[in-house]
Amino acid sequence: MADDLVLDTAIRNWVLVPLSVVMVLIGVLRYFVSKLIRSSQNPDTKAIKEGQAVIRARNLRSAAHLIPSKSFRSRRIYFTNEENGLLYVPKEEAQKAQAQMFQDPNMAMDMMKKNLSMIIPQTLTFAWVNFFFSGFVAAKIPFPLTPRFRSMLQNGIDLSTVDVSYVSSRSWYFLNLFGLRGFFSLILGEENATDDAQRMMQMSGGGFGFDPSKSLGAEKDSLDIIQHEWALPKMEHRAQDVLKNLAKKL
Repeated sequence: MADDLVLDTAIRNWVLVPLSVVMVLIGVLRYFVSKLIRSSQNPDTKAIKEGQAVIRARNLRSAAHLIPSKSFRSRRIYFTNEENGLLYVPKEEAQKAQAQMFQDPNMAMDMMKKNLSMIIPQTLTFAWVNFFFSGFVAAKIPFPLTPRFRSMLQNGIDLSTVDVSYVSSRSWYFLNLFGLRGFFSLILGEENATDDAQRMMQMSGGGFGFDPSKSLGAEKDSLDIIQHEWALPKMEHRAQDVLKNLAKKL
């Protein structure tokens, strides 16, 4: 096992704390800048109804075992029938909705603004960290880790003899980049614009976010394949088994 390193307190004062404070301030600044450049759009009534239908269908799936089979079948038909079901989307309408989504200039402009508000600050911040703080061992995690975490926690340090629990300054930057979501949710609210991980997933998936037709179709398929089993007929046997186990423990 590698010997413990003695970290200078100046590294804490001039590397660890400034990096954390700068990342928090940049996140708060990006939140308010995103609010300023975001274009105000009237809510789409159809999209709201489709979203509510998806939520209701998910609630039906999660609580299906609490209602009788006849009630579940009637609710499933209400959602999934191919005449007027809430979750049924004809192919023509799905293709038309996708074409409208890609042709909407406001949506494309909003996505470009959001992506720029993420890419530009993070590029400048990473260049600043890489130039001034590269090569520092900034902190130590208070529990042991396996060598698989070395590439994640010691980015920028080419020493295999250093214990894995030590964190480099560059890795500390990435940990703050993807780990401050909960903190920003506390100080800015749940609907904040600083979730970089979710933003990157949207960019890799095409960048246009929520697709109502795909969500409705996926929820319809999930309801169609679910095997319903009412929990009430077996409730007495379950309660009896629980009482027997309690009686054995007494």
